[in-house]
Amino acid sequence: MRDPELVKSAARTFAGRVAVGLDARDGKVAVHGWAETSELAALDIARRFEDAGVAAIIYTDIARDGLLKGLNLDATIALADAVCIPVIASGGLASLDDVRALMGPRAKKLAGAIAGRALYDGRLDAAAALALMASA
Repeated sequence: MRDPELVKSAARTFAGRVAVGLDARDGKVAVHGWAETSELAALDIARRFEDAGVAAIIYTDIARDGLLKGLNLDATIALADAVCIPVIASGGLASLDDVRALMGPRAKKLAGAIAGRALYDGRLDAAAALALMASA
C-alpha cells in the first residue's frame, strides 16, 4: 500500500516471482504491523495489481491468523473469484479438516494455502496432509 509502483516494477522485472501479501481485517487491508486497518478493501488493492505480473496474492485474515480457528474460506474464495491473480489462503489453517475443505470444489480456484502454527505445535501433521492431498 505504501509504494504500489515499486511492487509493480518488481513484478515486471522478476516476472512470476513476486507475491503480494494482503493482510485484512473484515475485508479491509491492515497496515503498520496490523496496528491499523485502512479503509481500502483487499479486493480493491488486489485489482490494482492484476496487470502488473504479480505471481500470487497471499490473503491473510488476521482475525484468524495464529488462532487455529480455520481459514476464512468465504472471503478468500470471493477474492480468488474476483481477480485473475492466483490467491493463496493464509491465517488460521488448523487441521486436516481445513486441508479437506481446501480440496473441495468450492475452493478449486485457490492456488494453495499456508500453514504455520498448526505445524509448529503438532496439530497438523505435514505427512498426513500431503498424503491426503496425494489421494485426491
